[in-house]
Amino acid sequence: MSPEEQSDEITPKKGVKNVLSVNGAAGAKPNHGNIKNVKARLIKKDSGTILLPNRDIPTPTKFNTSDNVLDPFCDPANPQKISFHDVTSAAFLIKGGVERTPCPRSTSSDAYGMDLYLKKDFLQVTGSFKERGARYALLCLSDEQKKTGVISASLGNHAQALSYHGWKLNIPVTVVMPKAAPIMKVQKCRNYKANVIVDGKDMAEAKALAMKMAQDCGLIYVNGYDHPHIMAGQGTIGLEILEQVPNPDAVIIPVGGGGLIAGIATAIKAVSPTTKVIGVESEKCPSFSNAMENNGPIHTPSENTLADGLAVPKVGYNAFITAMPLIDKLVVVKEEWIALAILRLVEEEKCVVEGAGASGFAAILAGHLNELKGKRVVILLCGGNIDTTVFGRCLERGLAAEGRLVKFFVEVTDRPGGIHELCEILSQLGVSIKDIMHERAWLKDIYTVEVKVVCETRDWTHSMELKNVLKENYTNLSFCEEPLAINYNNA
Repeated sequence: MSPEEQSDEITPKKGVKNVLSVNGAAGAKPNHGNIKNVKARLIKKDSGTILLPNRDIPTPTKFNTSDNVLDPFCDPANPQKISFHDVTSAAFLIKGGVERTPCPRSTSSDAYGMDLYLKKDFLQVTGSFKERGARYALLCLSDEQKKTGVISASLGNHAQALSYHGWKLNIPVTVVMPKAAPIMKVQKCRNYKANVIVDGKDMAEAKALAMKMAQDCGLIYVNGYDHPHIMAGQGTIGLEILEQVPNPDAVIIPVGGGGLIAGIATAIKAVSPTTKVIGVESEKCPSFSNAMENNGPIHTPSENTLADGLAVPKVGYNAFITAMPLIDKLVVVKEEWIALAILRLVEEEKCVVEGAGASGFAAILAGHLNELKGKRVVILLCGGNIDTTVFGRCLERGLAAEGRLVKFFVEVTDRPGGIHELCEILSQLGVSIKDIMHERAWLKDIYTVEVKVVCETRDWTHSMELKNVLKENYTNLSFCEEPLAINYNNA
């Protein structure tokens, strides 16, 4: 463990709200003297949460479940841990069927103080890493199973990958997608000739329906994150990373259902055991974090999130027992950092990625991985299937989070030239007005008008310069400050 991590674990840094044990409550005192009794050490910050696994607590070998329909490939009473041999077998079979994606050095490495490399698996045909596991799972079917076909539930990326490779391999595919699935991903599955069923308010309901259909129709259910063949296929990313970036100090991996990090960690730790495996998930659905605290998969309510690809309400049993012994650190990031990461990747790397794909970079921006300064670090950009309208909102939210898009209310004199004078001040400062409107009816002074302005600045320092100049010229000013932007430099 690095000195930085030790200080994170023992002494809360600036911005730390509280430290929890897995059996503790918010505000509980750190249980440093009894660390063997807890599965993970939690550190909560304004920008998210950090979990450091405790290796003294063994990972269970079986689990209890209340699920009515069980997947035979994901049996909680007999979970399967994949091996390095499984990953290399997958690499051999899928070779030529999926893209070997590039992993170039980031153009912004120096700015972040790390030797950063970006594994661009969003460049797969369907836009995500899911193709690797999907193709391997389909190739492992018997001839009879290939004729009958497969079924799965997915928010989009797994559904697209399964649909595409089922189409290419002439294997019938049915996908059940929850109503929250992005329209673009639903349409892509239809384009790949799959039988698409849109039903269920979330992944849990969609999966229950797909499992029932699998039983009723005799189809093979292919879990998108917990099927052993899926996990092994995703692990091929780890093999490619080690070929492209020898001996990395750390690999940062987005975490949803756990299959991706389980597969990659299996490959990484077998070849380069000193490389740290770091997982990142969204605060809107921290299912792996909850599983770590519970020492086993547990249902986690999922909220709407920019990282919809990570919104899996329950970590896979196979994924958990495979990944848990191999993960060095787990980070939970807030949505604002994911939005900012999407913006930065567009501006700095010319990469358009979805929220799930940007979450690893978000952990660096949030300051959760400062112990990696000066180290060789690989970030997995796992998906690029972001909805066009969501993309626009993400860019705006990222600008606001960074303090480059600001909103303020100011009362100016209601005489000819009053608003013009305000615009002149903004022009002289080099501020670009995005939206402006004025209000008269609800003011006490009939000789003034309230103006709401949304404008774009160069950075947060420029925004503060704007605020100070407005204070010098106007008495009634309300500046909408974004907490992330205020704390950005100290995160």
